[in-house]
Amino acid sequence: MRATQSLGEKGEALAIEHLKRLGYTIVDRNFRFERAEIDVIAKDKDVLVFVEVKTRRPGSLGDPEDAITTRKRRQLVKAAHGYLYQFNLSEVECRFDVISVKESNGVTVISHYKDAFET
Repeated sequence: MRATQSLGEKGEALAIEHLKRLGYTIVDRNFRFERAEIDVIAKDKDVLVFVEVKTRRPGSLGDPEDAITTRKRRQLVKAAHGYLYQFNLSEVECRFDVISVKESNGVTVISHYKDAFET
């Protein structure tokens, strides 16, 4: 399981670099609320962005973003509500982004899906 954690940590680090290049400010990482977790919380100007990062090894079946199931979306929304409640942010505009990190022919490919799903 440690190898999976290392892969996930590497993907999150690459996703954070990507977000910073786009001008996002990183607010928090790995926020947990009950059993739900949000990988990255960032600001895109005045919008609070909850980011799910999915990373896959070369040769894995399917794209990383395909792992965002209906159940996973519910968990992300639950964690986001917990974050907003905990930090008293009821009036802030927010959205959910998904960042996919995968290697293809030795090249790391990052796909960023803004406003990936509705709550």
